[in-house]
Amino acid sequence: MAIKKYHESRGDHHRNICLVPTSAHGTNPATAQLCGMKIVPINCDENGNIRADEVEEKAKQFAEKLSCIMITYPSTHGVFESSVKDCCDSVHKYGGQVYMDGANMNAQLGLTSPGLIGADVGHLNLHKTFSIPHGGGGPGIGSIGYKQHLEPFVPGHAEVPIEGRNSGAVAGAPYGNAGVIPISYAFIKMMGKTGLLQAAQQSILNANYMANKLDGAYKVKFRGEQGRVAHEFILDCNEFKEHGITEEDIAKRLMDYGFHAPTMSWPVVGGLMIEPTESEDVYEMDRFIDSMVAIRKEIQEIIDGTQDKEANVLKLSPFTLSHLTQEEWPYKFTREKAGYPAPWLKELGKVFPYVGRVDNVYGDRNLVCSCPPSSAYF
Repeated sequence: MAIKKYHESRGDHHRNICLVPTSAHGTNPATAQLCGMKIVPINCDENGNIRADEVEEKAKQFAEKLSCIMITYPSTHGVFESSVKDCCDSVHKYGGQVYMDGANMNAQLGLTSPGLIGADVGHLNLHKTFSIPHGGGGPGIGSIGYKQHLEPFVPGHAEVPIEGRNSGAVAGAPYGNAGVIPISYAFIKMMGKTGLLQAAQQSILNANYMANKLDGAYKVKFRGEQGRVAHEFILDCNEFKEHGITEEDIAKRLMDYGFHAPTMSWPVVGGLMIEPTESEDVYEMDRFIDSMVAIRKEIQEIIDGTQDKEANVLKLSPFTLSHLTQEEWPYKFTREKAGYPAPWLKELGKVFPYVGRVDNVYGDRNLVCSCPPSSAYF
């Protein structure tokens, strides 16, 4: 909205083209479209980087109508893109603005900044980067950072006006999620400049440690020019599909090892995106690594034919307590292999899922209304 109002203030009402990389979060094109912009996709190269030559080409092609580009840095593919400044320069050259999605801000703290790479405006996720809970109903929240030329166009609030802003409100609450924001403030104050830098360094170190440990058993999809990943990495599980094993099977089986699965099937179809952040200790990461390596051995058993193609530990996972303790056990593997596949499950305690495998897609495509008829209320 700030970018749109900025262009309109200069008489450029026709600037409505937003360049969006194909690797972007789905929220990026959705946000731009909500503002009335038209989306032009930008492809990535084989290493997962935004194609800088295509950014230049599309920015030039749509120069008269170019509004902005939306990028995530480091990229959603888990690499620091060396061409990010070139991409920003190309957009600026043809009159556009740069919006940076701050989803991966925890890899930037103290190392670089949105302004340094050329961004004009962007949101900085407080969840994940600044200690606010993420997922499971946690209060996802972001603050907005912008350069001075956009300040008059950043939304204010109708009930509690901010002097110099005339763009109206985008949130019902004038101070945002006021109960959450002080947590991030306290986190930043306690961490300090050196602490925030260390958090970013640790998140990158953790991701590279895990990527290197898992490389070989699995394929790490993307790496940067120096052979490193950023704060997250993607394991490509597509090679197992010819043997009937999908990334969903791996995700479900992880529950039997005591882990909730990482991001699945996005941004790469058939992939698992793993992001340890700075807060996991080496013992927890090693348990996860050992689990993934053990699952890879279970996959190999299916490939080699020592486990049944359908009735195996991956396809039947996760195993509930009632399933594990049923009187009949018609499988070729033991109950222990099914429910206690790792030694730490007995040492640290086992948490059983309440529900086994369900057909997720069927549930999404076949909605059932359990609402009683209106006559039931009279």
